[in-house]
Formats: sequence, structure tokens, C-alpha cells
Amino acid sequence: MKKLLIIGFVWPEPKSSAAGSRMLQLIQQFQKQKFNITFATTTNESENAFNLNSIGVKTESIELNNSSFDEFVKGLNPEVVLFDRFMTEEQFGWRVAEQCPETIRILDTEDFHGLRKGREIALKENEDFSIEHLQNDITKREIASVYRCDLSLIISEAELEILTQQFKIDKSLLHYLPFLLEPISEAAKDKLPTFEDRGNFIAIGNFLHPPNYDAVLHLKQNIWPLIRQKLPKAELHIYGAYVPQKALQLNNKKEGFLVKGYVDDVNQVMQDARVCLAPLRFGAGLKGKLVDAMQNGTPSMMSNIAAEGIFGEFEANGFIEDDSIEFSNKAVELYANKDLWYQKQNAGFKILNQRFNMSQFETDFSDKISYLFQNLLTHRQQNFSGQLLMHHTLQSTKYMSKWIEAKNK
Repeated sequence: MKKLLIIGFVWPEPKSSAAGSRMLQLIQQFQKQKFNITFATTTNESENAFNLNSIGVKTESIELNNSSFDEFVKGLNPEVVLFDRFMTEEQFGWRVAEQCPETIRILDTEDFHGLRKGREIALKENEDFSIEHLQNDITKREIASVYRCDLSLIISEAELEILTQQFKIDKSLLHYLPFLLEPISEAAKDKLPTFEDRGNFIAIGNFLHPPNYDAVLHLKQNIWPLIRQKLPKAELHIYGAYVPQKALQLNNKKEGFLVKGYVDDVNQVMQDARVCLAPLRFGAGLKGKLVDAMQNGTPSMMSNIAAEGIFGEFEANGFIEDDSIEFSNKAVELYANKDLWYQKQNAGFKILNQRFNMSQFETDFSDKISYLFQNLLTHRQQNFSGQLLMHHTLQSTKYMSKWIEAKNK
């Protein structure tokens, strides 16, 4: 049986973040391809971490800047290594390349971190997003990582377009692999609470992720007061893991602005709500909160950045607005108009079944892995930029790491 080593940025927490759900989806795909999987990370296991052993995945603890990893990876000798985000490739990619040169190296970008950083910079500087913001240091590091790997998994069509059109990265190095979901059945739809059975608004997101806290602040200051003017009895329930004190201080029962914190069952609270609010002002990738909303039949009111990559040519499961006044007006309309609500709910079901049905992507992904096994040398020869970056950055990263290791002794 072929061996896969996943080097995780953190332990997967599917109940806390979309990244955690994404990791489990990837594990499932590799298991279907008959891989024996080991998951290794430098981080401590959290109380919200998924029990990987329960699905037949071995787990290992590894150390940064420590040659013990060299012995570990050489002993394991995996056919494929999957790097969870570019930061782990920076830390361990050179060691994998040295110890296991024939191993296929795959980067799961999770989302385009450089794009998210550029949008954050533009927002803080109160400027329109531009190429100058996009070409930040995070982008340079991330794209270097893409070139050093044999394949990078891209979760959003919008990001695939930026990487191929703006940065001219060859499509052979990239593979579009969005959320991989089971289709929602008619029976599941019929079990969902009705329009009348639901009340209030919901916002959800892991608070360790900066765009989520910014969105909550944006709701508090600019959007929720406008909604409450028209719906004075409505409440906004805000959920998310790792709530900081500054977010808890936004809680105000009189205003109907309730910061609830971590929830064990996102499906239950999403089904209790009538409308999901996602006014993200920066970010990248695909938003797990919108998928959760669609799976639970909850229409969404969202910004363009939140909606990016989700809908393609299909009707959205709600409305997309960036202006606070328009956002609040449409949110109220979605909340109050029963016929419109059901129309948008059904649009969400259509999106899930036609754009994120895992069966549409499994064969292509499996074929891509098979191609790399059969043509790895040729594939790498056609990626000379990657060879250059591996030559130079491997050496600089290598000796910095060795210096740190020596200093720590």
C-alpha cells in the first residue's frame, strides 16, 4: 500500500474551521486511492481536534528545526507528502526533498494567503485593492512554495484564475479541488425546519481567523444597527471558536447582539436561524460558513469577498452586497419575505449538488496523482522555475534551520 505523509499546520478541527473540514475531505480522497496515511504536526493537540486514529490515520509529533525529522521521513519513505499550507512546505519541504527525492510533493494551499493579506492591507490603508497590494511578501513566499512543489491544490476558481492569469503559473502545477461534499437528498431537505420555525440572524466563524473578527466588528458598528431599526425584536447570534475578550465585550443583549462563542453542533444553530450574515471585508478561499448555511437550508446575506468562488454562474443562496445600507436592506427583505426565502434556500441546494458534489472531482484528482507517479521526472524537468527556487531557497532555508538547531543545543 502506498504511503502518504501529511504535514499539518495544526491538528484538524472540523467543528472549528473550514480548514479542518477540508483536511478530512482530503484524507478521505487519499484513503479512497488506497493510501496508508500518517499525519504529523509540530503543534499540540487541542481539545477540539478530530481523532484521526478513529479513521485509521496514524499520528506523529514532529519538531521544527530538528534533524530528527530527517530520520523520521527517511524511515517512513512516503510516496507522497502533502503540505498543509505553504508555511509547512517552507519548514519541511527541503528536508523531504533531501531525504526522499523521489517523493511527490503536494501543497494544499487551503486558500491564497497572499490574496487575503493583500486585501487586508488595502482595507487597513483604506485603498482600493490593487496589484501593489497583491504582490506582498506573503504572496512571494507562497508562490515560491507553489513552484517548489510538484502540484498545488487550489480551492477556488477565482484564485486559480489569479494564479494562471496574473502570475502566469503553468496549469500543470495547479489542480482545482474545492470543497468535496455529499449531495443533499430530498429526504434531508424535508427534515429541515420551515421558514416559520426559524428566527433571528446568525454569524459564525473561528475567531483565530482575522477576517471573521473584522466581520463581527463591521456588523456591530455598521450593519446591525440598520437591521434593528427595521426589525427591532430580531437578534443576531454570533458563534465561533476561540472568542477573544475584545469580541466578548461586543455582546449587548439590549441591542440583540449576542456573542455566543463555540458551538459543538453548527448544524443545529444554523437550522435555528433564518438568515446567515457574512459581511467579510477581506479574505480568500471558499467560506465554510456559507456551505454550512446551504447544507442547513439557511439563506445568506454576504459580501463579494465572502461569495467569491462559491456560485459560478448559478443563482446565489441569498444576496451579495458590500454597501452597509444595501446589505442591511437586503438582509431584512430576505428575513421577512417567505417566498423569496424559499427561492434562495433552493438555490443553495442546487449549488451544493452541482458545484461541490465530490463525485465530480474524485476521478480527475485520482488521475492527476497517477500521472505524477508515472511522469514525475518529466513533470519536474518542465518546471525549471521550481528547480531554481529549490536550489536557492533549499540552501538558504536549510542553513538557517541548521543554525537554529545548533543554537538550541
